Amino acid sequence: MAKRLAFCFVMLKGCDASVLLDDTGNFVGEKTAPPNLNSLRGFEVIDGIKSELESVCPQTVSCADILAIVARDSVVLSGGPSWEVQMGRKDSLSASKSAAIDNIPAPNSTVATLVTSFQNVGLSLNDMVALSGAHTIGKARCTTFSSRFQRTANSNGPDINLDFIQSLQQLCSEPDSTSTLAHLDLVTPATFDNQYYLNLLSGEGLLPSDQTLVTDDDQTRQIVESYAEDPFLFYEDFKNSMLKMGSLRPLSGTSGEIRKNCRAVN
Repeated sequence: MAKRLAFCFVMLKGCDASVLLDDTGNFVGEKTAPPNLNSLRGFEVIDGIKSELESVCPQTVSCADILAIVARDSVVLSGGPSWEVQMGRKDSLSASKSAAIDNIPAPNSTVATLVTSFQNVGLSLNDMVALSGAHTIGKARCTTFSSRFQRTANSNGPDINLDFIQSLQQLCSEPDSTSTLAHLDLVTPATFDNQYYLNLLSGEGLLPSDQTLVTDDDQTRQIVESYAEDPFLFYEDFKNSMLKMGSLRPLSGTSGEIRKNCRAVN
């Protein structure tokens, strides 16, 4: 939950917690953008933390800082690595649904598209593959991976695992299944580990944008293979990429604020 939230607000404008804002008369926010709809959850957790902090230290800790800390702690509590979170971010004064649509990579993105999206915010190809490992935890809607069904019995290759694809087809076969959720990692869905990369190598990446890391580019495939072989290398690269992502384009001065309520500007 928190890792996904953190990723979304960084990909748009930086670490500014814009994704937490509800719609207003002045703007339509990011929560209902197709990349986020029904996949971003846990807003009430952030609300509860903010409420507790405001009762003790009013307007001292920003929503952006809370989100960065919760992202780190959710990884640790799931069995993953820890890192020191830098503090001092400010919160945005607006949000944009259209920006979310334009900037958050689609679930059917190619490696080239993913690399461009990450480079546009100052993250490298290696950062992209490492941060994709956050998909070791989480869920996605049937509509986001339906193109994985477009395989035939005579298909072959490392991205084709017919048993896996047939299980997805069965899960999403009901007429009202558009909002049905599947685990991004069906093997260890509640544990932060390197299973995501092992899944990709066996053709069990849920999203097309995940599976493409081993089928679309030799360089990304080599990184996937190295993380599948060495979980500690993945942990080290992941935490370094999270630190890098968390320091991108922070708001300062009058360009931001410390919100009293994460869902609304002051």
